[in-house]
Amino acid sequence: LALLRPRLARWRLQTALQLHSAAHGRKVRACGIVTVRQRPGTAKGTMFVTLEDETGPVNVIVWPALVDVWRNALLRSQLLAVEGMWQCSAGPPGSTAVVRHLVAQRFKDLTPLLGRMGQALQGSRDFH
Repeated sequence: LALLRPRLARWRLQTALQLHSAAHGRKVRACGIVTVRQRPGTAKGTMFVTLEDETGPVNVIVWPALVDVWRNALLRSQLLAVEGMWQCSAGPPGSTAVVRHLVAQRFKDLTPLLGRMGQALQGSRDFH
């Protein structure tokens, strides 16, 4: 994605690394290759998507109502842009871990930007 970064930056799509410094509750935009889609039966219709860019992963939470509305983009995209609310919180007491995720509100399929590179990508790991 480094080759596409100038264009993505013009669209205000942040890297995974940039999101790490975003404040909790801030509206953000991110973009990445879809590496995992999960919709566990125990999650009551919530979908979890992992995007990866040149700087790392972004975990995305998609509530059930949005899964229905954005179904095509969620299930078909190789390169996906997501707009939503950034959430981050400290891990358990005594831990240095920080839990970070993007609660999705809108999506855009940017797969056409990949051109022929998209043909070389391995498909996402999808679990239902």
